[in-house]
Amino acid sequence: MRFVLASANPGKIREMREILSEYDIDVISRSDLGIDLDVEETGSTFMENALIKARAISEATGLPAIADDSGLVVDALDGQPGVYSSSYGGDELDSSQRYLYLLEKMKGMEQRTARFVCTIVCVFPDGDCISAQGECRGSITNAPAGTGGFGYDPVFLVCGKDKTMSELTPGEKNEVSHRGEALRKFVDLLRERGY
Repeated sequence: MRFVLASANPGKIREMREILSEYDIDVISRSDLGIDLDVEETGSTFMENALIKARAISEATGLPAIADDSGLVVDALDGQPGVYSSSYGGDELDSSQRYLYLLEKMKGMEQRTARFVCTIVCVFPDGDCISAQGECRGSITNAPAGTGGFGYDPVFLVCGKDKTMSELTPGEKNEVSHRGEALRKFVDLLRERGY
């Protein structure tokens, strides 16, 4: 069975392909199918947003669609940026400006614990649905470090690693990341259901 990845984010697509290929799950991106669909994420939770994206792409392609909604949850900021991680600080900011905005908001704060959260949802053309969630705990650094990854990775110090997410190799990141955990749980559920 072939699955289409609902994301338009190149970093997410790369990570999802790498992880799912370990399980011989055949995935293509929506851009591979020429699907240029702007799906509005109107949900208030990661689950709601992932479900919205998966349904829209499954309906547009007639294939089972895997969607990811993920973000950074910072304890000292009452869970911000959360589901608004990709637009935090304003839509005009790029990813480096976004994490610098976060660092500025946290200036002088001692409490720096945070976690990345990822919800994976797969919607099948018959309406069946599978979902899984993963988390990666850590803390927010005072300055960015590393050149790998994307998004908030340069300012997220992974618990027990003494490295930011950006300083990990892709393989190391996939082993500990929220997305890696969610996708491994998803694969287990997929197999339990006989897909």
